[in-house]
Amino acid sequence: MNIIISNSDGMPIFEQIENAIKQAIFSNELKEEDMLPSVRSLANDLKISFLTVKRAYDELERGGFIKTVQGKGSFVAPKNLELIKEEKLKEIQDYIEKIYTISKISNISEEEVKELFKIIFEEEF
Repeated sequence: MNIIISNSDGMPIFEQIENAIKQAIFSNELKEEDMLPSVRSLANDLKISFLTVKRAYDELERGGFIKTVQGKGSFVAPKNLELIKEEKLKEIQDYIEKIYTISKISNISEEEVKELFKIIFEEEF
């Protein structure tokens, strides 16, 4: 797993770590029961504070993405498909709200936006 931290990104570093680990879980780069690097190890690799990595791990655990076993480390939690789906739906909702705002400001009709969606969904990725 390769985590890249951007200082120019407006997102806090702990969120960048959290998002990178979630993405690795969603893409199956990290699988159930895979061990994550220790807080100390990841902090040293990224040249950041232990507390920043700890906060990211705490958020991931709170969200049900990882589990921590005292004295053994942090591991990818068994996937809760409903949790993953809910997370992705929320992300899509946020983008749709941005699209709605942009379309209203730019006087772009609902039909024009729907047509864009239709074209995108018809294309093969």
